[in-house]
Amino acid sequence: MGNEARYPAEMRSHFDYDEIKRLGKRFKKLDLDFSGALSVDEFMSVPGLQQNPLAQRVIQVFDRDGNGEVDSKEFIVGTSQFSVRGDQELRFAFNIYDMDKDGFISNGELFQVLKMMVGDDLHDWQLQQLVDKTIITLDADGDGRMSFEEFSAVVRGLEALKKLAVLM
Repeated sequence: MGNEARYPAEMRSHFDYDEIKRLGKRFKKLDLDFSGALSVDEFMSVPGLQQNPLAQRVIQVFDRDGNGEVDSKEFIVGTSQFSVRGDQELRFAFNIYDMDKDGFISNGELFQVLKMMVGDDLHDWQLQQLVDKTIITLDADGDGRMSFEEFSAVVRGLEALKKLAVLM
């Protein structure tokens, strides 16, 4: 257990020593070329990610330094965003949409991410109408974009509705 201190605090706050070791082993299995970093192709070998239309955005969110690869620390920190502690999972979802990492979801960013999800199932003008309506509806302070707080309020409201539906 004495080795725990060698891991950065942001890792230790979400995982214990054994969990970090397990994630390190998982990382090494994915690192097929033993480079110490996961390429896009290696990252895409994660089960379920190949079919996800947002796979590229997930990789970009994990890749904190923007070098196009995910090193072991980025992998563990990225994985920690799925832990049940705090708002990390919600923050990860927000970061998928916040493409320029400015702390807000703009109209253009929402359009780009939704376009990745729907592909050619909607015409661009239909998708833009949906984006415009979404921003107008969810933008509580009227600045034309969604903050994390506005995003969180909507998602938490949806979670509350799901819980009510189960009770009924």
